[in-house]
Amino acid sequence: MTEFCNRQGWHIAKIFANKVSGAKKNEERPEIQEMISYVRAHNIDKVCVLEISRLGRNTLEALKVIQLLNEEGISLYIKNYNLETLDEQKRVSAVASLICTILLEISSLERLTIVERMTSGRKQYIAKCRAEGKKMGRPEAYRKSDDAYREQYAKDISLLKKGISLRNINAITGTSIMTLRKLKTKFVA
Repeated sequence: MTEFCNRQGWHIAKIFANKVSGAKKNEERPEIQEMISYVRAHNIDKVCVLEISRLGRNTLEALKVIQLLNEEGISLYIKNYNLETLDEQKRVSAVASLICTILLEISSLERLTIVERMTSGRKQYIAKCRAEGKKMGRPEAYRKSDDAYREQYAKDISLLKKGISLRNINAITGTSIMTLRKLKTKFVA
């Protein structure tokens, strides 16, 4: 996207990357909230996305973002379809609106199909394991003995016994917070 925008001669004010599922509500997606606030505050005239599913996989939520951008006079450019929501006079393009709605519905359908396939695959795997008498989860041999834990995490256990916080121990030793919690429960009274 950066190369494309540079080739178009568009100034890139800021790049936003979503880390939360596009199926969530906009209020649960901090990057979308930040982007909306940023474009409003900095007089941005165009938001570019590689594909419309990057805006969201929930049709209604993504349409809310598009509507909000349109109301602010900010055009949404969708690269893979070379589609822009506003024309040169900042008017909403009816054709682009229709295409965006259709593309978002397809994106939403893709998400539902993926979820269904994953659920079905998991159910099949569980049924197969049960039929073969296999146990689900980590193998018993994977679990460490208490002595192995004491040896591997001697420094961590010592710091825990001194009452040092989990975050500080994590900073000192690099041991994960979850492992430190387990060690605290197991070895510190």
